[in-house]
Amino acid sequence: MLRSVAAGSTEESLRLYVPDDALLFSSLDARRPGYARAVECARAAGYEPLIRLAGGHAAVFLETSMAFAWASADPDASLHIRPRFERLTGWIVAALQSLGLDARIGEIPGEYCPGEFSVNVAGRVKVMGVGQRVIRGGAHVGGVVTVARSGALREILTPVYDALELDFRPETAGGVADFDPNLTSERVIEAVIEILRSEGYVLRESNLDSSILRAADALIPHHCPERLPNSGAALRASTQTRGTKALIQDGELNQTLQRSEENDT
Repeated sequence: MLRSVAAGSTEESLRLYVPDDALLFSSLDARRPGYARAVECARAAGYEPLIRLAGGHAAVFLETSMAFAWASADPDASLHIRPRFERLTGWIVAALQSLGLDARIGEIPGEYCPGEFSVNVAGRVKVMGVGQRVIRGGAHVGGVVTVARSGALREILTPVYDALELDFRPETAGGVADFDPNLTSERVIEAVIEILRSEGYVLRESNLDSSILRAADALIPHHCPERLPNSGAALRASTQTRGTKALIQDGELNQTLQRSEENDT
């Protein structure tokens, strides 16, 4: 979707959806000594392990969460990383506040996948993680708002972060339903839509077309947890946004992946 939007063949897209259970590792995680053991922990607990092309560290998507994926065109995408983070997290915070929660932007010491634009409740519990990937002509901001099953979240993150030898305080991880048991993923999605409409956005529902789905199928091998991403030179962390989770993808990798996809198909 990001490539299509960046190329101008598809309109800007914001997906709000309920994901399957999955544990998303970053390319940084894949280079840590305990990565193989962390992948084993994820599989043993019933979570599909994947490599994501964004910064940060291991994050969990639960089927009781709300995931988001915002792809937008921008000829100067690498210059506007921070404004996109601010815009997306602003929508989420406003939506959660409209549901009666004390939502705030900011990192909590000891949180999983720490980042400047994490969203927490009452300065105590992280409920949303977000990362950004930038390519020539566009950017993708994606992440997840945890709603329920916070016990399961902490249960899987603890051994995974132990294996990766990363700091993690389990009490900082939770979901919005910890503060209001009546909240559901669908209600959070509705709240975000209401915020967007209040800001003047015109929204219309759309399904992913077959060409996008075929392109996604071709990319599956690049997210296999056993394949170490060849991101050393081609994927680089943004030096303009310290404390955020953003990676800039250079054009050379784009061409390399495109050739690989052509071979795969």
